[in-house]
Amino acid sequence: MIQTRRAVTLGLLASALAGCGGSSAPVAQTTTAEPPPMPTVPNSAWDAWVAGYRSRALNAGVSASTFDAAFARAGYTPGVIERDRSQTEFTRTLEDYLAIAASDARIATGRAELARRSALMAEIEARFGVERQVFTAIWGLESQYGTRMGNIPVVSSTSTLAFDGRRGRFFEQQLTAALKILQNGDTTPDRMVGSWAGAMGHTQFIPTSYELYAVDFRGDGRRDIWSADPTDGLASAAAYLANSGWQRGLPWGAEAGTAAARGLSGRTIQPQAGGPSFVVTSNFNVIKRYNNSDLYAIGVGHLSDRLRGGGPIQASFPPDANGLTKDMRIELQQRLTRAGFDTQGADGVIGSNTREAISAYQARNGLPVTGEPSVDLLNRLR
Repeated sequence: MIQTRRAVTLGLLASALAGCGGSSAPVAQTTTAEPPPMPTVPNSAWDAWVAGYRSRALNAGVSASTFDAAFARAGYTPGVIERDRSQTEFTRTLEDYLAIAASDARIATGRAELARRSALMAEIEARFGVERQVFTAIWGLESQYGTRMGNIPVVSSTSTLAFDGRRGRFFEQQLTAALKILQNGDTTPDRMVGSWAGAMGHTQFIPTSYELYAVDFRGDGRRDIWSADPTDGLASAAAYLANSGWQRGLPWGAEAGTAAARGLSGRTIQPQAGGPSFVVTSNFNVIKRYNNSDLYAIGVGHLSDRLRGGGPIQASFPPDANGLTKDMRIELQQRLTRAGFDTQGADGVIGSNTREAISAYQARNGLPVTGEPSVDLLNRLR
């Protein structure tokens, strides 16, 4: 059975919305800088857990030398537990999600990568039968085309989460798989880094998915998804989709208004009330095997369409709960920034930076400090 990656792939994606948007849903920001690495701290209880786990790892086939080398620099990392505790389900609308997932910058970068690596993309597409725009879109969403792969040692993160116990069995499985990857020689403990929950490399594979589907595309003896060269990462994503049942030539779906003209049939979904509807195919479900979220699958599908030259979503989105349309939210961000309260960009997604700017404006002007956008606030800024 193919294992969905959703439980752990929100680490990098969720943090990405902390830019001009930002709270707790996937994708993109204007900067590509990695956040500072999470520190490790002494913890005798974690030490005791590791000592007890050692025999289980060895019984599972991990050598003593691999284990000892992997844990030589590992440590208890409380930051990953904080991130695990603070996870929420998607609270973003589809409009917000797509504003980030298929931003102008993400589309432009993806098209540039497709042109730059056209020969490689063609090879991967031919071998696995997955269109290059699709696995490139996954690359774009998962790690911003390799610029945000995570910098937390996987042995530290997965052992901390296994010790913590909330999903102890799952993360112990990931830790054991990570140790076997090291034992296989694919990478070293220092290079095996990833998101807070252990998702790794260009296309953010968890260790168990890596064991099953990672690809040594050039036959050099290592499945290196961490390298600056994205070859193995892209091939691994394509292999994952192919093994999940991807049908080459079948679109993931389309807006309901255009699906019939494209000859598509399937079920119809409307992720945002009052927003566009989509007719989706079996390939939509394959994308969800990579990350079990309708928003994610639409994000990958729509970005892949844009990468091959398609246009933006045609149907309109309704005003948000505060009565603001996307254009009004962008105007609010622009006017706040011009007034000296920088929202760190204007994408129409109201996140932590925008709320901080609103709060600062409210405090400066003697207003109740709520951090909430509103039509009245926009009118005042006008």
